[in-house]
Amino acid sequence: MNMQRRTFLTGAALVLLPVPLRAEELSPAVNAALARILNGRSPEERGIRIDAPEMAENGAQVAVTIHVDSPMSAEDHVTAIHLIATMNPAPELGSFRLTPHLPRAEVFTRIRIAQDQEFLVLAEHSDGRVFQAGARVAVALGGCVT
Repeated sequence: MNMQRRTFLTGAALVLLPVPLRAEELSPAVNAALARILNGRSPEERGIRIDAPEMAENGAQVAVTIHVDSPMSAEDHVTAIHLIATMNPAPELGSFRLTPHLPRAEVFTRIRIAQDQEFLVLAEHSDGRVFQAGARVAVALGGCVT
């Protein structure tokens, strides 16, 4: 039975949730990271798919794949993908720089999260637009020391 549970959890994908970017609901560290990335721009809720487990048995290693809709041409491509955990002591989990030479706007990483929380993905495009998506991950065992 335990193996069936593990197989189910590993194969689950996150459902994208509308995660509001209201400053009053976020920590000062998260707001500072968002302000730096957005630089006065307003993000659009579209174009990003996040694949990760709904429930992470161990928050020290949560596999996350981020796909951004983009032709990845010289004229229209994703230039950066940012990953932010809203409840971590250090919220900026990673920033990935992309070029139009890549076939897809896609990154894979393993993140550490201390507790059940939302995380945000922001994708910067060559024309200045920023797409965003948010997801929630539940954690059985936290991966960070606070």
